[in-house]
Amino acid sequence: MTVSRGRRPGSPDTRAAILDAARTLFASGGFSGTSVRAVAAKAGVDPALVHHYFGTKDDLFVAALALPVDPREVLASVAAEGPDGAAERLLRVFLSVWDDPELQLPLLGLARTLLDPSGKQLLRDGFLKVVIGPIGVALGIDEPERRMPVVASQVLGLILMRYLLEVEPVASMPADEVVGIYAPTIQRYLTGDLS
Repeated sequence: MTVSRGRRPGSPDTRAAILDAARTLFASGGFSGTSVRAVAAKAGVDPALVHHYFGTKDDLFVAALALPVDPREVLASVAAEGPDGAAERLLRVFLSVWDDPELQLPLLGLARTLLDPSGKQLLRDGFLKVVIGPIGVALGIDEPERRMPVVASQVLGLILMRYLLEVEPVASMPADEVVGIYAPTIQRYLTGDLS
């Protein structure tokens, strides 16, 4: 197969074509099973053009999720202050984003996609690897590859109960109450004994 250089002939929106190809391939092959070359081939462009528009594979993945915010940027402040109190900071940032009415609708769409069987690989191989895992590394905690999926299980449970299923009293709890209940458990997952 010959891949042309630069813009595809006759296509005014190469960036959108790359994103469509990336979404399809990440959904079917997961993060690990998708290469920039494969995305470029599916979009009919040179791999250099994918890098031009999106930078790294991680950046392409986040762009393909079509999130209203880049979670890596939003969560950077959590890691910047170190592991002590990280769970509280994580939850406060998380709730400030998810409770924002302008951001909530697209986030709910993403959450529903990730919870579908086809979204399993995106969550496991992509979101955990690209967004959640690096937080543990940046915090400098021991065994981040073990701890961060456990942290994610709590956060995903909170998304499910508070935002998708709207189970009371979790759905209407004030943010401070959610932080008070969840932060000690998540902090233990980050820095405490997991045995």
